[in-house]
Amino acid sequence: MKACVFCEIVQGKRPAHIVLDTGEAMAFLDARPLFEGHTLLVPRTHLETLADLPPEVVGPFFTHAQRLAQAMETELGAAGSFVAMNNRISQSVPHLHVHVVPRNRKDGLRGFFWPRRKYDSEQQAAEYAERLRNAL
Repeated sequence: MKACVFCEIVQGKRPAHIVLDTGEAMAFLDARPLFEGHTLLVPRTHLETLADLPPEVVGPFFTHAQRLAQAMETELGAAGSFVAMNNRISQSVPHLHVHVVPRNRKDGLRGFFWPRRKYDSEQQAAEYAERLRNAL
């Protein structure tokens, strides 16, 4: 397996600007931020996707994301935040990570970065909803 940049940061083998360091997670500034303060939250254990995160860790992990989002407003003066995660597709480092980005109105970031579309019909939307309900 190729060396994981985020594991190297967690292990102290690669420098990073650490924002949070707990027993189960670490957060550090993104080296190529959308805006100043753009932070990446990672589990200390190498996991690739959200599906790999053990259920008992989901709550504590996302509590850190929640705290980081709040800090964007209280400490950085942001009007809000953008909290996002990719799973495999568009995941630049194959280690689970949550982006927490400070946001302000008219900051130049335009919603999602991909084209949006509508369902062909209400029936098609209902079918997709049913398929997902059944999978859950």
